[in-house]
Amino acid sequence: MDRLMAMKVFCEVAATGSFTAAADRLEMSRVMVSRYVESLESWLGVRLIQRTTRRLALTDAGERCLQRAQQLHGVAEALQQEVRTDAEELSGLLRLTCSVSFAYAQLATALAAFLQQHPALKIDVKLGDQAVNLLEERIDLAIRISQSPDPGLVSRPLAICDSVMVASPAYLRLAGTPAHPDQLAQHSCISHSHFGRDGWTLSHNGQTQRFTVPVRLTMDDATSLMQAAIAGAGIALLPAYLVNPVLREGQLISVLSDWQAAQIGVYALYPSRRHLAPAVRALLDFLVQRFEQRPW
Repeated sequence: MDRLMAMKVFCEVAATGSFTAAADRLEMSRVMVSRYVESLESWLGVRLIQRTTRRLALTDAGERCLQRAQQLHGVAEALQQEVRTDAEELSGLLRLTCSVSFAYAQLATALAAFLQQHPALKIDVKLGDQAVNLLEERIDLAIRISQSPDPGLVSRPLAICDSVMVASPAYLRLAGTPAHPDQLAQHSCISHSHFGRDGWTLSHNGQTQRFTVPVRLTMDDATSLMQAAIAGAGIALLPAYLVNPVLREGQLISVLSDWQAAQIGVYALYPSRRHLAPAVRALLDFLVQRFEQRPW
């Protein structure tokens, strides 16, 4: 059987921990997945995976094989892309990871436009705010909003993320509108679980100060926090790229607009500049150009 494909299948089984899940991701039958793994074990003359009724585990030989198989499969994919001429269509599968809020507000429409330009290309996006191991998850590109992107990855700046304090008209009618951040202590505040739950750092006329805020509700997704703010849960500090439309519609109102939270960078992160597939490079260039042209 095709040994490169067998290595690809083996990598998927190792990544998912399941023959069935690997079959779903590869769009092939579970029987064919088993055959590919068995053929690779037969060729190498060792058992790569210990199979039990409940779980799969790589053997020592399997762990060593996985590292080499990932390298070989990556080189093979890069070679396949590099030998094509620029006139040919981009094809294959790109795997991305991104936060739910950025995907909802910005990336989904951007990817729709990109796919219209490249009809032979497929994109799979893993959503979540938690950092993932790009190599283990076989992610081609991560879109992250961070003050300090992972130094172990190559980073390309896409845009600047501003944050704004917002609340619903109904909440402000009941609780009043704060005139100074000191007054946030008398309000209900809602915050991201991984950012600002202990206090908000704000700047005004060049002076920066940290304010303690009484956070009553935390969530690990900014989109859900925005919905809670619209429902009147309290004052929230949220990314402008997400809340600008509801601010225009009047569902939320800007609070303490003369105080600014620190700007955060939006980055595209990827494991290595070497063997960067043309499809990844094309998407990077597309996103850079898109976010340069679109107002935030």
